[in-house]
Order: sequence, then structure tokens, then C-alpha cells
Amino acid sequence: MVRFAKAGDEKELKLLSAAFNGEGKTTLEAIRDCIRYNRQEVVVVDEKNGVLVGFVCVQLKKSFCYEGCSAELTEVYVAPEYRRRGIAGATIAFAEAYCAQTHSITSFSLLTGADNQMAQSVYKRLGYRTDGEIHLSQKIHGPVLPAD
Repeated sequence: MVRFAKAGDEKELKLLSAAFNGEGKTTLEAIRDCIRYNRQEVVVVDEKNGVLVGFVCVQLKKSFCYEGCSAELTEVYVAPEYRRRGIAGATIAFAEAYCAQTHSITSFSLLTGADNQMAQSVYKRLGYRTDGEIHLSQKIHGPVLPAD
């Protein structure tokens, strides 16, 4: 069953996140707070027989430069034993429909590894295409603002 993450899902989400991103990247408290208070993130899960088997996170972004909001799929994960069953597609479609209806989102973006062919094939089947943008990033080390 595809649904929104809710209070009580924290432990299972932590396990799935650790399998996806590695141990120690988040805490139960951080997950609990995001589910309760983070209105910039939509978390959708798929539950099979009372167990969470996958999740999708969408970040909602708003800038004064544009009339509407934009959305980015930031995390998509399905436990290996549940892959190739349409779970990623179903959770993404659920998130897209919700965001389109409640936040007037008309397009989604996402980043994935250049070598992650499996994920790229899923996204292409769902209609995602490269758009000519280049993604740049930088690690920040130490204070960013000058100290007083």
C-alpha cells in the first residue's frame, strides 16, 4: 500500500535509509521531526504486509523569482528483494500526483548517479529526461560566515 510516512514509521525508515545511504546518516529523532514538522518535504512509503519496503522523498522549493513551486525527487529507495515490482514507479507517481494537486507543481527534477543505470531506466520509463542542466556541488568545510 502506497501512503504518506506517518508517526510510528521512524524505525523502519531508519533501516531503509541506512541500507540506502549508509549507517549513521540520520537518527530516529531527526526522522520523527521531519515527518511531523518539515513542510518542505513529502515522504511517501510503500508498505507490504505491515513492513515498509521502499520510500520516496520530495523536496518542495519556492523562490521569489518564480510564481510557482518546484519539486525535486531527492531520495528513491526500494529494498532489493522488492525491486522490479513497480514499487518505485508507484511511490513516485503518488508523490507527483499529490504535489501537483496540493502545491501546483508542474515539473519535477532529480539527480542520480551517472553510473546508476538501473535507476536511470526506471526514471526514463516514468518520463524523466535529461534537460541539459549541469549539476555542480561543493563540500563546505568549517565556518562559512566571517566570525565577529
